[in-house]
Amino acid sequence: MDVEYEFRPAFTLMTANLGPGESLKVEPGAMVAQSRGVDMKTGMGSGGGIGGFLKSMTKSMFGGESFFVNNYTAGSFGGWISLAPSAPGDIMEFDLSPGDEFFMQGGSFMACTPSVDTDTKFQGAKSLFSREGAFFLRASCPRGVPGKVFYTSYGAIKEIAVDQNNPVIVDNGHVVAFTGGLSYRGTKVGGMGSALLGGEGIVLEFNGNGKVWIQTRNLESLATRMIPFLPTARSN
Repeated sequence: MDVEYEFRPAFTLMTANLGPGESLKVEPGAMVAQSRGVDMKTGMGSGGGIGGFLKSMTKSMFGGESFFVNNYTAGSFGGWISLAPSAPGDIMEFDLSPGDEFFMQGGSFMACTPSVDTDTKFQGAKSLFSREGAFFLRASCPRGVPGKVFYTSYGAIKEIAVDQNNPVIVDNGHVVAFTGGLSYRGTKVGGMGSALLGGEGIVLEFNGNGKVWIQTRNLESLATRMIPFLPTARSN
């Protein structure tokens, strides 16, 4: 499919131009506009059957994604669909080959082609103390057909190359996605005192060979800063 991007990087709008019969799986709420002749059906995000039900339930409970996904399919004359993330930010795409894996932070997934399936992967025990969640969303092509994944950020996205000699440490709340060639471990910046007083929580150290994408803003940090300004209930 031909994909166009507008208004980058702060308020990106993505438009997928679909050929006849071409489909796109989309996270609920991401559709902005579409042409006539594009049919939408809602189904479980991880396929049918009991296996698909369990995967969809796990993603919904732990992965920060919806239980259902909307499938948009163009009719005999083709069509288009425009998508945008819920938070101000950018949209990127990743070409996924069979046998590869692509990981995203919860809430970063927006859409994918029909050959791509998603499930969850536990970050590790230390991530239980992280405010950003303990699971990553994992995308793969189990049926041997290449696909595309479209993912989003809060703020702009920066790509960082990682190799054996250059590991990278990223605040967990700023991780958007990374390739399957990387391993990671959760740790703290400094000691316990630094974690409590320095304003930093769990960070991830990435090792191996691959790429990691980070976002310039942290939605959890924004929510924390807004708490003092929220109205409070007054007792009578």
